Amino acid sequence: MRLPDSELAQAIRHCRQSFQSAAIFSLFINLLMLLPAIYMMQVYDRVLGSSSTSTLLMLTLLAVVLFAMLGALEWIRSQILIRVSTRFDLLLNERLYRVLFRQALVSGGKSSTQPLGDLLVLRQFLTGNGLFAFFDAPWLPVYIGLLFLFHPSFGVVAILSAVLLILLAVWNERATHDDLEQANKVSVESANITARNLRNAEVVHALGMLPDLMSRWKEKQQRLIMLQAVASEKAGLIAALSKTYRITIQSLILGLGAWLAIDKQISPGLMIGGSILLGRALAPIDLMIGSWKQFLSARTAYERLNTLLAQFPPEAERMPLPPPTGELRAEQAVVFPPGSKVAVLKGLNFAIPAGTFVALIGASASGKSTLARALLGIWPTSNGAVRLDGADISQCDRSILGAHIGYLPQDIELFDGTIADNIARFGERDSEKVVAAAQAAGVHEMILQLPQGYDTEIGGTGGMLSAGQRQRVGLARALYGEPVLVILDEPNSNLDDQGELALARALSELKQRGCTVIVITHRLGILSLVERIMVLNEGVLVLDGARDEVLAKLNPLRPQQPAMPGSQGALA
Repeated sequence: MRLPDSELAQAIRHCRQSFQSAAIFSLFINLLMLLPAIYMMQVYDRVLGSSSTSTLLMLTLLAVVLFAMLGALEWIRSQILIRVSTRFDLLLNERLYRVLFRQALVSGGKSSTQPLGDLLVLRQFLTGNGLFAFFDAPWLPVYIGLLFLFHPSFGVVAILSAVLLILLAVWNERATHDDLEQANKVSVESANITARNLRNAEVVHALGMLPDLMSRWKEKQQRLIMLQAVASEKAGLIAALSKTYRITIQSLILGLGAWLAIDKQISPGLMIGGSILLGRALAPIDLMIGSWKQFLSARTAYERLNTLLAQFPPEAERMPLPPPTGELRAEQAVVFPPGSKVAVLKGLNFAIPAGTFVALIGASASGKSTLARALLGIWPTSNGAVRLDGADISQCDRSILGAHIGYLPQDIELFDGTIADNIARFGERDSEKVVAAAQAAGVHEMILQLPQGYDTEIGGTGGMLSAGQRQRVGLARALYGEPVLVILDEPNSNLDDQGELALARALSELKQRGCTVIVITHRLGILSLVERIMVLNEGVLVLDGARDEVLAKLNPLRPQQPAMPGSQGALA
């Protein structure tokens, strides 16, 4: 039974007609490549023999016209391959972009942009000279056959030369493959580590970590340089041997042709034509050897992309469901964080009716943020399920569901763009909804004080915004579009007193309009708004019930000042 083609193979098959067109143009290009040899043969055998300038003129004019045609065909073939590379990219870029985010989710944010670089490598190879060699190489037997027609000794020399150059190409492959593959791996690792270090530039600078981090980077960089240098030395030697041999044999075949011409076995024109034809026959092989590094890089990129796309098959198109009401339910939910072999959430069971305001508390590392991610479908359950309005939330269409959900993570990340774009989630901006969300988050007045107001450009780290301002802009993003489910992870961790008041007003408004709200918090102020408290301990739901009942159990001796032991006015 034949296995289905990979997505990359299918993308290449979609471009099959273009490749066929390029092959047809290669046919006429290689036929016209015989022109220099034919022209020289006619000049030596006809023009010099007859001393006819008119014949020379006509031959030259015809040759110029055909050479111009050859150049036009070469240009058309290159344009075809450029369009092939563009179509190949368009067939895969959106799919690959989605895969990068899926990979980041399952790896805990450890994804990199290397796959996009691999796609660029493939696209560049499709438009490079190396691919032309693969189109021209099949014409080698034709050139060898013509050389046999010139004289059998010419054909024998051509076969021996082709075999020798092919052996050099195989040697090049075996000599450089392992070094280049290791170099590519080290390069990817080094780039990923550097990108992560740059994201923490402030900590690196403040703690004086740069010299030590740079020392580690230099170790990898030196290994990369060494591997590339070794591979380049081997490839350079083989390429030099190939070029030297090709130039030498082209000259030596002239000597052979001269000897045969003296012996009256061939004409002087065949002597010159044989040398030109041999050079043309061997050129694609020599070009392959010269561009072998690019070919290996393209092959490695192809294999990496194939593996990645196979790990993340296309998501099935799902039937749209009605807008959710906000009812949540966990059924024996077990969750392992990405890369972990230890379950953080261990068989949770609970139901949260729509419109309920819940506080999720517990000691550090008790699983609160993990539960928030599970409730949002960011981290799927390994056993059991988390359901929103009865549907498994990890199976819902995020592009539709996302508009009904608000989420404020513990670590606020804004994106390159304007503040309005960030609040509107980079969708189609509704100015009234943007302002309404900012007012609900208590950040409207602050935004108006910025140089361009809502049109102020900020970077991924928030640019000119403080940590508290970033958190309030993130809250406005979570409230945009009046979602029915809002999950806030430590929403007041960076807020001052004014920010705390704005947050309290926003939560009160959410409660009034019947939104399902889950707040992860360590502070007491928010608890006056909640209806229900859930307490996690080591991934197990140890307490769950009405606010006053749970607080009474947590602090049986001091119910009037609800706080967990040792909290110093905050919940553990």
